[in-house]
Amino acid sequence: MIRFLNAYFPARTLILGVSEACLVAFAFVAATIARLGTTDATLMLNYEQGFYKILVVAAAFITCMYYFDLYDSSVLTNQREVVTRVIQVLGTVCIVLAVLYYLYPPLELGRGIFLVGFVIVSLLLLSWRRLFLMVNSLPRFAERALIFGDGSLAEHLVNEFGSRPELGLRIVAQVRDGSSEDGTPAGANGAASVEGLARCMDFHRVNRVIIAMGDRRGKLPVEQLLSMKGRGVLIQDGTEVYEAITGKLPIESLRLGWLLFSPGFHVSRARLIFKRLTSTLISVIGLALSLPLIPFIALAVKSSSSGPILYRQKRVGRNGLVFECLKFRTMRADAEADSGPTWAEDNDPRITRVGRFLRVSRLDEIPQLWNVLKGDMSFVGPRPERPEFVDRLKLEIPYYYLRHTIRPGITGWAQICYKYGNTVEDAKEKLRYDLFYIKNMAPGLDLLVLLQTIKIILLGRGAK
Repeated sequence: MIRFLNAYFPARTLILGVSEACLVAFAFVAATIARLGTTDATLMLNYEQGFYKILVVAAAFITCMYYFDLYDSSVLTNQREVVTRVIQVLGTVCIVLAVLYYLYPPLELGRGIFLVGFVIVSLLLLSWRRLFLMVNSLPRFAERALIFGDGSLAEHLVNEFGSRPELGLRIVAQVRDGSSEDGTPAGANGAASVEGLARCMDFHRVNRVIIAMGDRRGKLPVEQLLSMKGRGVLIQDGTEVYEAITGKLPIESLRLGWLLFSPGFHVSRARLIFKRLTSTLISVIGLALSLPLIPFIALAVKSSSSGPILYRQKRVGRNGLVFECLKFRTMRADAEADSGPTWAEDNDPRITRVGRFLRVSRLDEIPQLWNVLKGDMSFVGPRPERPEFVDRLKLEIPYYYLRHTIRPGITGWAQICYKYGNTVEDAKEKLRYDLFYIKNMAPGLDLLVLLQTIKIILLGRGAK
């Protein structure tokens, strides 16, 4: 895994993205040479800013591929889905570049070069993706790992590595707290004991050991593990591995000592000031840009159903302080008259037709920019929850109080990584992502959240 913008990305996925950007650039350089000849192509690339024009095309391709989830783990291993989305990308790139060339004609490559390059790119991308899928699925190119321990954390790790070959790691054995000593692969009925660890390591030629024990007191073979580390075997903590590959923290397996001494969960005063200033700046710009829309939204809300235009709802903020969160009203005025505070559901009948559009487009959250200006919220952070739900969730979910150590946000890591959620289990899953954000909070991670939020808004995902 490679750490970038305070988040973790599989090395193979990053290599795939970089290689595809190079392929696009190579295709259009080849198209320039094929169309103009070597001499004229050299003049065009060197003196007519041809390289910059090709870089713009490459950036357009990679951006569209990112927005069509072609680097997402759920798509990488699906050949049919990859082909479908690559074709969608090709069509979208044509539209994007046509608009760009219309707005700024000097960037245009020329119809002949673009057509030849477009054909070459289509063939190269489809062939390269096919080759990547084939190589990515071969076990011989994956690092061999052993999981030491059992329980929920070990189970989650086995499932993650089994379903995501782009991680480049294969679980070949699992040593449990049993009494047998057969060194069987993960998932088999037998289980290797601590005494059989060395034999299991040699039998499977393990390169990496991941410690995923629930209770380590008196059970962790420190001397054996240190000896293996001295022979070049990588020893890793299962919680840290889980954090890196999933972008969340395993709250059921967290130890208080790990929370206390692990890097993260500490933000300098300078960084908090910077976060506050950037949130304020973004909210001012957002309010200025949305000002022309506000009268039309207000009119639409008022005409769709009776009741106030703005919906004021109490939410829990930093340090547990309750504040009044503002939104454009998307439900009937009497939506909770009979039921009391409840989460929104799929196809919720309480949501008006105008309200459904406002939720999908996220226009209903424009008034929350005022909450950011007031200091109740940040632009990026855990979504604030209602006091009635917080009182319940704190009793049912461990470490839930930690999400109130920072200001809540309009958007957040949990919002871009998980669905809306309307159950306790959903709240638990979102807390896993929120704790990852709090632990790794930095301007780079905020930038990543903003970029992904734009993607979600454009594709209309995650709203109810």
